[in-house]
Amino acid sequence: MGRRANAAAAAFDVDGPQRQSVRRRSQRQARADFPEKMMTRFGLLFLPVVLLAQTPRPNAEEFEQAHKPLIQPERPRSKDAAAATAQISSALPARGGSAVAKGTLVAHRTFIDKHVFGRMAADKIPHAPMASDDEFARRAWLDATGRIPEPASLATFLADRSPNKRDVLVDKLTASDAFVDKWTYYFEDLFRAGGRMGAGLNLFHYWVREWLKLDRPYNEVVTDLLTGAGKSSFSVPGALYYQRDFVKAKDDPETPDAHDLVNQPDTVDEFTVTYSKVLLGLNVACISCHDGAGHLEKVNLFLVKKKRDEFFSQAAFFGKTRQIMNWENGYQANTEYTVDDEAPGYDRKADSIVRVPRRGNGLSQPRFLLTGEAPRDGENARDGLARMMTSHIQFRRAFVNRIWAELMGFGIVEPIDDFDLARYDVKNPPPAPWTIQPSNPALLDAMAADFGANNHSFRHVVRTIMKSSAYQLSSSFPGEWQEKYTPYYARKYVRMLSAPELHDAIALATGLPGSFSSGTEKVGLTMQMPDPKKAGAGVQSFMRTFGQSNRDDMPKKTAPSSLQAMLLMQSKVVTERVNSAKGGLLASLLEKASDNKSLVEQLYLHTVSRKPSAPELQIGLDALLKDRRRGAENLQWALLNSPEFLFNY
Repeated sequence: MGRRANAAAAAFDVDGPQRQSVRRRSQRQARADFPEKMMTRFGLLFLPVVLLAQTPRPNAEEFEQAHKPLIQPERPRSKDAAAATAQISSALPARGGSAVAKGTLVAHRTFIDKHVFGRMAADKIPHAPMASDDEFARRAWLDATGRIPEPASLATFLADRSPNKRDVLVDKLTASDAFVDKWTYYFEDLFRAGGRMGAGLNLFHYWVREWLKLDRPYNEVVTDLLTGAGKSSFSVPGALYYQRDFVKAKDDPETPDAHDLVNQPDTVDEFTVTYSKVLLGLNVACISCHDGAGHLEKVNLFLVKKKRDEFFSQAAFFGKTRQIMNWENGYQANTEYTVDDEAPGYDRKADSIVRVPRRGNGLSQPRFLLTGEAPRDGENARDGLARMMTSHIQFRRAFVNRIWAELMGFGIVEPIDDFDLARYDVKNPPPAPWTIQPSNPALLDAMAADFGANNHSFRHVVRTIMKSSAYQLSSSFPGEWQEKYTPYYARKYVRMLSAPELHDAIALATGLPGSFSSGTEKVGLTMQMPDPKKAGAGVQSFMRTFGQSNRDDMPKKTAPSSLQAMLLMQSKVVTERVNSAKGGLLASLLEKASDNKSLVEQLYLHTVSRKPSAPELQIGLDALLKDRRRGAENLQWALLNSPEFLFNY
């Protein structure tokens, strides 16, 4: 039996309705009966939760190790991506071909390929063959739109014999409404557009959709985020980005109505840390409390030379910015409020709720951390910050590195929000044992320059990456993979579908979308929603298990877990949709499919975007002969639980 047959058989019991029995078992029994093959393919481990409850409180010495997570960070994303790809590729359909040896010419579709394949050739690194059309198509649909391809659209693409059909597909996908849906959701996660935006959340949602649809220059978008002001920030979307980071001040017992007042200096500090990560790829949190020297020598050489006073000067760009809110019965009202620049400035003596007490006297004057530049005479400080930031190459580097990581598995610089600029220049390398941080600094700088030269177009960045041969390599590497190949991007790395992608893929594969609110409209996919918390308890729980951000904290990647696998088997998000009595695709196919062969083929095409192999087809036919309805339900349930469905490869 081939790989394809194994992929289906791993989750599909042809001798009985496995799905129905698993659904009825208790969680404990289901755990005991969890298929060993599924465990192996997903690489899952059950965590001994009881040990967490037995963890003792840290003693003084352990408390002093506060920076240890920075010195010994989590396993690099590059290693996780390579390990997952090696493991998952064994459960994917066989692609054939062989590793492409050094010196083999690969079509340079974009300037990216000159840097990627040139480096591999220079260092004698073999790479994977090009992805097949069906492999590329599913990847492109998911990366560009967050959706699996419709069988008819996929068939049209596969039948096309035009030499430039991949470029045409990328252009079509990135010009679609589905592209706007996916990347609106992405940027709302990144900007943490959640409940803290209050009544302005819907406005922010449609503002993001609009600039993505128009492909508005990203430097202009960021300028709006940093400079938004007005009587009502519910009418000024950009101001909501600043407003959502407010830090509550201490309650004043002498002023009983002053609940939830904003601590303006702490709010400014928190926002400075946030936008530095998101917009510049710099983690300045440590120097918001202390100088870098004596603390960060094993963490970040660039920040070692930075002082807390320099952080104060960076924060001072928002030192005069106020939030004036309306109050009802002593509490903040969910109504309009004002963002303006009428505060005295950034006071280093101000009280802090969340940080080491500030030191120094007087007001800090705004100066850009990367250049020391101050606003021009008569220039509003926030306007000056937007001008300095968006004209600096680090702004462009950070953005293209973030998008590269989304599309290619991990960043050229990792972590993507923790650049060490003292380890960037190959002509000025850091002292041993430090190494240059970017895996390919010339590529990153070339992408940053191209981004700026093309009017800071986000759509251009996505198209340039997706049209490259580097992006279009297969995830299958027929030769012996070596760890040293990883930073060269010598194969395409798989990734688990994001929470909304997975939910929506299940909905689309089964023909049973949900019913969610998007402002005054009803939508069928979670990726079309302004707020994932409004998806309903069952869907929300499902998505949180698969890594959906709460939009209070910065989004993080979630590793596969046993809970995720069990949820895929038992959650109503899946089981209700593979019940033919609910309608949808299964009910339609059972009624209209002319024969069982056609039914099995259509289930494969709608779920995993390909036809079944001969062994897989026979498995499906045997199941349908026993019980046509139950067999069809179990087959799609098995496909939805397969690694091939769960991962983008």
